[in-house]
Amino acid sequence: MFDNTYENRLASWRDFRESLETVDNPFQEVINNYKKAPYVSIHTDPWTREMWPNPWELINENQYDDFCCVLGMCYSLQLTDRFKGSKFEIHIGIDNETSSTHFLLFVDDTVFGLEDSYVDKSKLPTTYSPQEIYQMPNLH
Repeated sequence: MFDNTYENRLASWRDFRESLETVDNPFQEVINNYKKAPYVSIHTDPWTREMWPNPWELINENQYDDFCCVLGMCYSLQLTDRFKGSKFEIHIGIDNETSSTHFLLFVDDTVFGLEDSYVDKSKLPTTYSPQEIYQMPNLH
């Protein structure tokens, strides 16, 4: 998906979103897909929502830092019928034990962004402290 022209990336992304409608584990599929994204160290300021790329800008720019990968996962799931009734939030948080910053995607009670997996929000480490929570607007 990521190593094509813009038009081909759009078509591949559409096909990917369509596949999420029927796969057994759409959460792991979306994680696996964004692990293949062309990674850059810094691309988007997560603290300034007005600067976040929309889904089509993200596909066009094709540069993914940790935050843009979370955005890409969010947009991919949001633009499916399977998850159109779900609540999406992006959290910027700190692990108080390691002082590391995490960008987390909450889809209802499921959390993405801790390593290469997802967990139920009840399983978040007690050392995690949210600093900012962004309700994502409905894209459907």
